[in-house]
Amino acid sequence: MSGNGSGISAKRPNERLNSWFRRSGWSKGELARQVNRRARQLGAHHISTDTSRVRRWLDGEQPREPIPRILSELFSERFGSVVGIEDLGLRSAPQSAAVSGIDLPWAGPQTVALINEFSRSDLMLGRRGFLGTSLVMSAGPGLIEPMQRWLVPAPAGEAPPSAGARLTVPAQSRSEPRRLTGLSGPELAQLEDSTAQFRRWDAVSGGGLRRKAVVGQLHEVTDLLQESHPEGVRRRLFRITAELSELAGWMSYDIGLQPTAQKYFVLALHAAKEAGDRPLGAYILSKMSRQMIHLGRAEDALELIHLAQYGSRGRATPRTQSMLYALEGRAYATLGQVPKCHRAVRMAQEAFGDIAAGEREPDWIRFFSEAELNAENAHSYRDLAYVAGRSPAYLARARPLMERAVELFARECAENATGGHQRSYALNLIGMATVHLLEREPEACAAQTAEAVTLARRLRSERVNNRLRKTWATARRDYGKVPEIIALTERLTTEFPESEAGRAV
Repeated sequence: MSGNGSGISAKRPNERLNSWFRRSGWSKGELARQVNRRARQLGAHHISTDTSRVRRWLDGEQPREPIPRILSELFSERFGSVVGIEDLGLRSAPQSAAVSGIDLPWAGPQTVALINEFSRSDLMLGRRGFLGTSLVMSAGPGLIEPMQRWLVPAPAGEAPPSAGARLTVPAQSRSEPRRLTGLSGPELAQLEDSTAQFRRWDAVSGGGLRRKAVVGQLHEVTDLLQESHPEGVRRRLFRITAELSELAGWMSYDIGLQPTAQKYFVLALHAAKEAGDRPLGAYILSKMSRQMIHLGRAEDALELIHLAQYGSRGRATPRTQSMLYALEGRAYATLGQVPKCHRAVRMAQEAFGDIAAGEREPDWIRFFSEAELNAENAHSYRDLAYVAGRSPAYLARARPLMERAVELFARECAENATGGHQRSYALNLIGMATVHLLEREPEACAAQTAEAVTLARRLRSERVNNRLRKTWATARRDYGKVPEIIALTERLTTEFPESEAGRAV
């Protein structure tokens, strides 16, 4: 039997796999080469696929793991949306909850154990798709229903441990046992300060530069959670764990590790529940929603953002409410639901206007500035313009908002000694370039894109790189003979890397 193995051949061709394969534009040989390349990256050196093996999959043969999960990753990346194993007409073997699935137990000890194990695996095998043999994206009811349990109180007898109680963690998930007398206030403050510093570095440099450092810190904090602590300390540690896990997920998302990002987000939400922090949980759900928008799952994004709004009602600050409304608008725009998009944009603006000067807020929401508000709302109207076929009415709304966002980000980055939100500045320069494209202004598009390229070369963000490539490809397709587009093409061909995903992760 060959190294990649197979189950019993099916009697009929796999129509689902055939459909995705035809739309991909790949040849059988190219798909085989990509499967082998990804398998080698994952350390599955026994995989040796060829065109005849691909033909048998298309004819109905069921491949063994890790082939189904590799195929799911490859097709998801090809189409920019979640293509699950079942979508391909394939079957997958059950995996450990620590590295697969999101329907996890909502209990403190299990949450600690799972985050500890997952972060350790990431550190040991930290490369592109580090758990690709067992980790896939979840979407639809398989994603939404488990997340709804975030709001369900723990059953009687399963409440969080009381002060002094010891968390029981499987032996394989523990580091060497330590005897702690308790963490001091200054020690906890140092952990919180380091998390805030990681967040600032991510905004300046992108997710690829310090992702491993965040994962390492997360692993260390879960080690601390395996000891006994007073209830106040325990909740504070879980809050730090949630923030670090969310940040690890956000950085993974930024460099294109989508299944890894989703897993960290899910684990972060579990930790936020243990911390009793509903607004933080809503923030984590907003990041999951943004990921679903990116992957073309606007319905899922909307479900997640509504869950965040419901769960944080009466507890979220105006800034957090504004951010949630703005993301709701993005989801509605992607779905082409115009009145609901207008309403969400208006509510985001009104909530932002309610922010009181000097209001104390957690560090994780401070990023949502006037620049971010304008950027989100501009992208909503830009997306409506796409859906409506270059609608001048929506472009007229998008343009001044995007221009204001670019202006504010440029000012912040120039005035901030630590660099400011460089990635957001780059993304909104690209957003402005897309508005120019929709308005048939290729010269202005080229100018904005060129500025974004200068920033992108200093970032480790595959998300920025991908948006640049897509904008450039559209400009070249529609205006390939315009001198400014020709010059931009020459620059990008020589300066811009094909991919930086996985570098320094």
